[in-house]
Amino acid sequence: MNSTASALSQLEQLKKLTTVVADTGDFERMQAFQPQDATTNPSLILKAAQQSNYQDLVKSVKAAHPGMNPTDLVDYILVAFGLEILKIVPGRVSTEVDARLSFDTKGTVAKAKHLIALYESHGIDRNRILIKLAGTWEGIAAAKELEAQGIHCNMTLLFSLVQAAACGAANAKLISPFVGRITDWNKAKLGANWSDTANGGANDPGVISVKRIFHYYKHFGIPTEIMGASFRNTSQILELAGVDLLTISPELLAELQGSNASVEKKLNPANAQAALQAEGIKPLKLDESNFRLQLNNDAMATEKLAEGIRNFCMDTEKLEALLAS
Repeated sequence: MNSTASALSQLEQLKKLTTVVADTGDFERMQAFQPQDATTNPSLILKAAQQSNYQDLVKSVKAAHPGMNPTDLVDYILVAFGLEILKIVPGRVSTEVDARLSFDTKGTVAKAKHLIALYESHGIDRNRILIKLAGTWEGIAAAKELEAQGIHCNMTLLFSLVQAAACGAANAKLISPFVGRITDWNKAKLGANWSDTANGGANDPGVISVKRIFHYYKHFGIPTEIMGASFRNTSQILELAGVDLLTISPELLAELQGSNASVEKKLNPANAQAALQAEGIKPLKLDESNFRLQLNNDAMATEKLAEGIRNFCMDTEKLEALLAS
């Protein structure tokens, strides 16, 4: 990225190249950035539900469902936040299925249908909802079934090309590769050998992962949308300008809004074939045994997927405890 000043903020420039999505449950904060879509997850909803300005919302949901067990009540809380977000964004909101169902295809499908039914009971068209599912084999199988029934899915906790390819084969609407968490893992692995200069910018491991997925999808004509997620800094975001969507925290949206430095388009479908050839990437084998073996052989993806599921499970349980109190 060059440093030439523009009349537009970096956020406004980025919006011309990529669909900008707000990554937060704090719907009051997102209004300032006018995102197209918004994403939530159990951790973000837990954080929002603990804020004083959302206590009335939480209390109203509890009052509307007296005696309901906390596990079921979580669904109503997720949808309540989603409904408020949909008043702000013109596009879609992503709502996550209970992470404890990450290895249960049947349970995931049932939960997704329940969430869609709750939204539809409030007059929301299902095309405005993305159901977030973990990028496990079982989650991807659930997405295939749901997409066939017109329920669109956002595949999350995605750290590898094989996960992305399998999601594309399942016709998932959208994937969310986690840039920052990939970088975190590599940074921890390299320890003292990590260099922000050598391993940042275009050489950032998380950025490289999303570029590889982008080139794979565009070369093989996979229509699934790619939404970069989990950013640690604006450099990671700007290196992916041109990808289909970027979901960004309010803190980083504010940084982009406060800068007028020039933003360049970094990703171009025209470069896909040459990029894949340079890396020697061919179509991946995506039956269950090959998927599991390829994922297993990627230590970073295996560890971060497991960690992500554990953390979302813990935050769901914390949200249940909050609702039970």
